[in-house]
Amino acid sequence: MCSEDVPRPYRPEMLKNDGETRRGDFAPAPLALPFPVYDNHTHFDFGDTPVELTAALDAAEAVGIAGAVQVGCDLPSSRFAVAAVDADPRLLGAVAIHPNDAPELADAGELEAALAEIDAMAAHPRIRAIGETGLDYFRTGEEGVAAQHHSFREHLDIAKRRDLALQIHCRDAHEDVLKILAEVGAPSRLVFHCFSGDAELAQICNDNGWYMSFSGTVTFKNADNLRAALAVADPALIMAETDAPFLTPHPFRGRPNASYMLPYTVQSMSQLMGRDLEEFCRQIATNTEAFYGSWTD
Repeated sequence: MCSEDVPRPYRPEMLKNDGETRRGDFAPAPLALPFPVYDNHTHFDFGDTPVELTAALDAAEAVGIAGAVQVGCDLPSSRFAVAAVDADPRLLGAVAIHPNDAPELADAGELEAALAEIDAMAAHPRIRAIGETGLDYFRTGEEGVAAQHHSFREHLDIAKRRDLALQIHCRDAHEDVLKILAEVGAPSRLVFHCFSGDAELAQICNDNGWYMSFSGTVTFKNADNLRAALAVADPALIMAETDAPFLTPHPFRGRPNASYMLPYTVQSMSQLMGRDLEEFCRQIATNTEAFYGSWTD
């Protein structure tokens, strides 16, 4: 579900840690990170337990999250991203049509118009990425593959023409994503959002200078492939995200995710890599700014 086009007022009290958090409520706030980092992929306009935008960013800032990237996945959420980056300087934005939406728009004869609007929104100076785009064969059958491929290629074109970063959504489609990138060429900055590959894909990213953004899934007990990927990933190409309100890190799965929860994932990543937490935070903050540019420009 997407929100309207402007940030909405919600319930900031949902972010308070009163020691009585129940399943379905927000989890307790983590300890603050020793150096501020960025949540490079989140959806403030999604979820059944929404919060007011400023309150959500305040709660995140209190635990060491300096800013976030609000990501669009259709026209309403992309319009929200444009409005949100104007509403709070702690936000940058990304706009796109999600691969699962592309076949529906194509069937309705509306995909080209939607892509044209995404292109226009991408001109906003605080929209720093095209995303999330890519391929998803988990929810879309063979009948939607052609539309997904066309949409992905068009998003790649927009990112390259406008010299913007690209956020890739890839589910059960790594081979075809890599094939299209080889055919048409990648933009100068590319990240596999919510990295879902393995050590082999991580090495491909290393070889191409592509970024890998890890979410709460890296903390899941059955995510050995992600931990193997993290072990070989070039530290200069690693970022962290929530994909909120989804993919809440262990041990709070089942509760809504939010940007203030990112320290749980970052702390887990630093431990898995055997890195000092402050040093690791400085590294991923530097990586994120290199990828998106400055939040203060």
